[in-house]
Amino acid sequence: MTLDFYTFAKNIVKGVLTPSFRVKALGKEHIPKEGGVLICANHIDNLDPPVVGMTSPRDIHFMAKEELFHAPVLKGILPRVNAFPVKRGNSDRESLRKGLKLLKEGKAIGLFPEGTRSKTGELGEGLAGAGFFALRSDAVIIPCAIIGPYKFLRPLKVVYGPPINFTEYREQKISADEATKIIMEHIGKLISEHK
Repeated sequence: MTLDFYTFAKNIVKGVLTPSFRVKALGKEHIPKEGGVLICANHIDNLDPPVVGMTSPRDIHFMAKEELFHAPVLKGILPRVNAFPVKRGNSDRESLRKGLKLLKEGKAIGLFPEGTRSKTGELGEGLAGAGFFALRSDAVIIPCAIIGPYKFLRPLKVVYGPPINFTEYREQKISADEATKIIMEHIGKLISEHK
């Protein structure tokens, strides 16, 4: 059986990053084996997407800023590791539609609700996109905490929390901003519990 590119890339990343940062993943059992899943993590480093990708038992489709799809090496790799572009700074309807379609097809999407890396390492405010996906799909919402720092041979933790029950929030028709706030609170709780 031949390895697909995603699995091949995941194995290489795992082989390099696990020993370098002594990566430890907790709570992987919270990620359902099938069906639409939205994994929402804090964002502290450029290595966050590969670290979440390599520790998740599911293949993840990441939203990545559009500029990366024009970078010389990345433009050939990103589509092959399931990433899809998002225009930052405004509501990108095309990427929102693409994300919803993937969730409805039972795929797993990885998002960093803050939209950009935290300069301080502290949890920032989340953008409405995460809440939009959580409310407009039937996906299981998994909060994820990346607890660094990314320093050579210093332990790095990736903690997947229990699913957030969004049934009630969907019925209440809360706003996307409110939904994102709830997700960020769960991420914050994981960070403070596992620091």
